[in-house]
Amino acid sequence: MSHETVAIIWFGLWGLIWTIYFVLDGYTLGTGMLFPFLARNRQERNQLQEAVGPFWGGNEVWLITAGGATFAAFPAVYADLFSFLYTPMMLILFALFFRAAGLEFMHKDDAPLWQKSWKWAFTISSFTLALLFGVAFANLFYGLKIGPSGYEGTLFSLLHPYGLLGGLLFISLFAVSGALWVMLKTVGDVAERAYKVARPASVVATVVLSLFFVATSNRTPLFNNFTKAPILWIVPAFAFVCALLMLLFVWQKRIGLAFTNICLTIFTLMATGFIGMFPNMLPSRIDDEYSTTLFEAAGSELNLKIMLGVAIVMVPIVVGYQLWSYKLFKEKITKETAKGYQ
Repeated sequence: MSHETVAIIWFGLWGLIWTIYFVLDGYTLGTGMLFPFLARNRQERNQLQEAVGPFWGGNEVWLITAGGATFAAFPAVYADLFSFLYTPMMLILFALFFRAAGLEFMHKDDAPLWQKSWKWAFTISSFTLALLFGVAFANLFYGLKIGPSGYEGTLFSLLHPYGLLGGLLFISLFAVSGALWVMLKTVGDVAERAYKVARPASVVATVVLSLFFVATSNRTPLFNNFTKAPILWIVPAFAFVCALLMLLFVWQKRIGLAFTNICLTIFTLMATGFIGMFPNMLPSRIDDEYSTTLFEAAGSELNLKIMLGVAIVMVPIVVGYQLWSYKLFKEKITKETAKGYQ
């Protein structure tokens, strides 16, 4: 297997790991965003905490894996990302910290101010993460202001209309995913409130996805690869079909099918982005000669092959463990029996 071939395989794995992370953490981020609006008292907060408590840490393993894979397989991209986008990366890091602290510390003290503060820390950080990740990947699709001297923009350069549309897209998709997950895992008033959120949120998510695809076609070169190989159009088409099916199933209150389709929508949305980026990993909006391709960024052939062997062994173990955890905690959570996340 040549260096070029194994580098392409790792680009695919890199995209797959990020995609799995967003599919899995989408519902926990969505639950966090909706937390204060679904739970009216401590027992209902316990329900929501227990709905995500056994899973959110395992889901974030995929984020750590994505960062580790970037560092090990594409060190030039890792170095440039943290150099060019230092401020956004630090904001994401702090949001991750407060999200975990909010969930962990919320009920460590009975003082109302303590509980309220950490509840909102959990919610605001979940919202911030969805927004920042959406803006970040929209900018990767759009192209960064990378020139001969490196990144020539600022934090506010990322907040253009297309970038903000990407942030809104992630927020709306994750909100639907979170509301549906709450309905799958809980019973009672919390689940009913989640359904009241899921209906309008599913409409918003479908509309925003449509607008995002139109804007992507008009404002970015992302669909160039699809034009060269028309068979690839099946991927964004499938994303849109899944979004429509999700909308249909939400309104029919077929929650399992709706949740399956929101996960497929997120998966195919991210697949569309990575297919369109190929072979660029850090595309330049200024001039394509300043873009960083996977071939330029890839580590040594030996390094990539060793990592591929490790991934072949370890990834199925991680997947198997997560599937086991979902089976172990498959029961619905009632308000009376919920113990929260201590």
